[in-house]
Amino acid sequence: MKTIIQNAVDSAGRLGASYADIRIIDSQKQDIMLRNGQISAMDIADNIGFGVRVIVNGAWGFASSAKVEKEEIERVTALAVEVAKASSLLKKDDVKLAPEPVYQDIWVSPYTIDPFKVSISEKLDLLAAIDAELRSKPEIAVSVASMSFVKRHQWMATSEGSLIEQTFMRSGAGFSATAVKDGDVQKRSFPSSFGGQYMSAGYELILGLRLLDAAPQIRDEAIALLSADVCPSGQKDLILDSSQMALQIHESVGHPTELDRVLGMEANFACTSFATTEKYHNFTYGSPIVNLYCDNTLAGGLATIGYDDDAVRSQRWPIVKEGQFVGYQFNRELAHILNADRSVGANRAQGWSHIPIVRNCNLSLMPGDATFEDLIASVDDGIYMAANRSWSIDQKRLNFQFSCEIAWEIKGGKLTRMLKKPNYQGMTPDFWRSCDRIANADHWTLWGVPNCGKGQPMQGAEMSHGSSPALFRSITVGVGN
Repeated sequence: MKTIIQNAVDSAGRLGASYADIRIIDSQKQDIMLRNGQISAMDIADNIGFGVRVIVNGAWGFASSAKVEKEEIERVTALAVEVAKASSLLKKDDVKLAPEPVYQDIWVSPYTIDPFKVSISEKLDLLAAIDAELRSKPEIAVSVASMSFVKRHQWMATSEGSLIEQTFMRSGAGFSATAVKDGDVQKRSFPSSFGGQYMSAGYELILGLRLLDAAPQIRDEAIALLSADVCPSGQKDLILDSSQMALQIHESVGHPTELDRVLGMEANFACTSFATTEKYHNFTYGSPIVNLYCDNTLAGGLATIGYDDDAVRSQRWPIVKEGQFVGYQFNRELAHILNADRSVGANRAQGWSHIPIVRNCNLSLMPGDATFEDLIASVDDGIYMAANRSWSIDQKRLNFQFSCEIAWEIKGGKLTRMLKKPNYQGMTPDFWRSCDRIANADHWTLWGVPNCGKGQPMQGAEMSHGSSPALFRSITVGVGN
């Protein structure tokens, strides 16, 4: 394989490319889903292919193929060169790549139990047991339980001399119960909504989630929501659980700080950003206790990898430090916009058939010094919300509204009645500036996002966001209930 990929970049150079790279990716996936006790999805697939990226006359060219053979790689490399030559006729400026050391390395994400060696029957038995527990009460009309596994083996070579082999393993699982009565529909999910929890790990993650043990509580909460009061409207202090915080981070900090979005280079799928470059090192993004860091070396993260698709070694860097806006997510091509010495390693593609673009990384809110009980005790009149149900945010990532599956009212520093249909809204900087307390590391969880969409053609990507529960003062809640 090393000889094949080295031949590709050498061939690109002979054809006039000033830079070239090739990625060959061999991937496996396995998705299993039960719905009301019946198999509703069983997607088992292997996939292999390669993509060649070149710079000719200062412009990018890219081409790919599923036929990994020497002659085909030479043909596709020549095609990528022709694409670049055509693109150069319309270029505005030459592509400039920030320098990066040359690496020759092998990187493997750690795991204990290979999920692809665990039998389908064992996985189905666990999902069926969860389903049976959820539907043991008649109010549950729909139960869904699922598992998902991905293994990717990638070889990458660049014309600069880097030669990198990487293997990435990802596992995920979760379930939901939907209760129905008198026209009301309420849903509860575990460990989080939209498929549960995903991490860079093996089948040990599934065992550690203790899904079956959690099923009775989640089932009973879905049923209890049917008779719960609706979340009141008004200005209230708001505590968000860590899984909802993960989505809040993703939508109102992650996407706004992707530099290609800021520059208007990628606005097709999810628009642009309010966090424009004049605010860089000159803008209060949050309160002084808000510290948000990207870290693609973080154990368990879905964006944790040895090197990105620019062959840049993974690293950790701040986005918001003590409330101040100090960082972006960017690649080698955009580093010069910020006068940066090198890329932060945020360039990734959806497999071999797509060209790499700037993507959200593992972006997390650093924990504070409070216990969860401290957060509750410091609220006289507020709401505690958990588990996302829906989200909406405008084209600049400013004005947002989120709804959650479940909430509890807080009165006099104590959790009181359960509430249904909770939601909240705000403006991104105002919201983060209202952050008053953050729970400590004992309450911190890294949540995986396996399905982030961006670009046109749309690409999917995976990343993680960590957070403890956090308290925000005087937030608009309950609007539209």
